Amino acid sequence: MGKRIISQARGKGSLSYQVRKNAFIYRIGYLPVSEGQASVLKLIHSAAHSAPVMKMQVGNKIFYNLAFRGVIEGQKINFGKVTENKEGDIVEIKSLPIGTSVYNVEKNPGDGGKMVRAAGTSAIVHKNYEHSKVGLMMPHKHEIVLDGTCRAAIGVVAGEGRGLKPFITAGRKFYKMKAKGGRIWPRTSAVKMNAVDHPFGSGRGKRIKSKIAKRNAPPGARVGHLRPRRTGRR
Repeated sequence: MGKRIISQARGKGSLSYQVRKNAFIYRIGYLPVSEGQASVLKLIHSAAHSAPVMKMQVGNKIFYNLAFRGVIEGQKINFGKVTENKEGDIVEIKSLPIGTSVYNVEKNPGDGGKMVRAAGTSAIVHKNYEHSKVGLMMPHKHEIVLDGTCRAAIGVVAGEGRGLKPFITAGRKFYKMKAKGGRIWPRTSAVKMNAVDHPFGSGRGKRIKSKIAKRNAPPGARVGHLRPRRTGRR
């Protein structure tokens, strides 16, 4: 009898595939403040995030947001309506001119920011629609349409060149990936496994053919192409 495949083991949850709680001690999000000014108290390294984190204060309240490119400690960040589009300001996307770069964008008004949070990424205000809808061009060059009252921070997420430096040793890679709790590393190719360990595994024939998993397939069989829109060459 074979083992559970990785997707089954991750779904069940175990010591190997649980998130390391100490890495996720900083919760990224915006305060429910319509207007005001915050100050950047400190720039923090967070093991759970690919970019530095800003510790910010408004009055007696503390919150955290991803750092933008060029931020310095002690800098002032504005909320709500601003007279000029300064990097780091947190505003509603409907008030931004077309072509403005934004990050940590709210998917629904008031959720604190859910999209465009990886290091070096940004979305661009692309188009204004009726009923205060705004189109954003995402980093992967597809447009999404959001409510204009969704908030976002102006600028580009810091840490753009983090992927350019090589790890050099396997030990460094091990400890880095260990900080990203719940990730699969090192990743073993499915066709290199035994037949009992994965649907793709076998000692016979490594001529890989694409497999389309059924929409309602169980985790053990849910491998290959997952409900693809189309198959074959273009």
